[in-house]
Amino acid sequence: MELVLVRHGESLANVAAEEAEASGALRIAVPARDADVELSDRGRGQAKDLGRRLATEPVVDAVWVSPYRRAQETAAIALSAAGWDRSPRVDERLRDRELGILDALTGRGVRELHPDEAERRRWLGKYYYRPPGGESWADVALRVRSLVPDLGTSGERVLVVAHDAVIWLFRAVLERIEERPLLDLAAADPIRNASITRLVGDGSGPWRAALVNDVGHVAEVTEHGGRPDAPRD
Repeated sequence: MELVLVRHGESLANVAAEEAEASGALRIAVPARDADVELSDRGRGQAKDLGRRLATEPVVDAVWVSPYRRAQETAAIALSAAGWDRSPRVDERLRDRELGILDALTGRGVRELHPDEAERRRWLGKYYYRPPGGESWADVALRVRSLVPDLGTSGERVLVVAHDAVIWLFRAVLERIEERPLLDLAAADPIRNASITRLVGDGSGPWRAALVNDVGHVAEVTEHGGRPDAPRD
């Protein structure tokens, strides 16, 4: 089986977060609740670039997508540009990681407004820290683990359009990557918007990554990944 994992194109919240961090603001001026954030103009262009890349490859058996608008927009634009007649299946287990009380805060905002949470995160580490009302990376891994058998019933080659943390945790679950190596990989090479990661499995052991974070098809590459001290990762 092959999974083609794609991160959504650049979103308006990605742009707002970058601007807030650069200005030293405490809060991010997100344009909508996380589930409703749209793609930026550049993000829509990235989705078209993705579709043109997919058009050069064999058609997948199925498409699964996060319920969040930025992922669904990416899938719709890419499938149209690729000329693939596939109806995406929306699954809430592919949604982005929920940040609870830290949502819409910059790294500085977390440290100044919730210093106890900043310290708790430092102590527990990025993988196991769960903000009040939110999720840890380990929580998202459980979602992914429950989804993998369902993906397997939909075909031998499946396209998944989701979010950066979700893609990392597909790799963790299927390639059996432990906490520290996973976080080192995530820090060194953030998942880029509209990038492609391919995981291949034959049922005999851990899956292998045939392609990771490839953006050779994207005209305007953007890297809106989390940093070690930032909550939106």
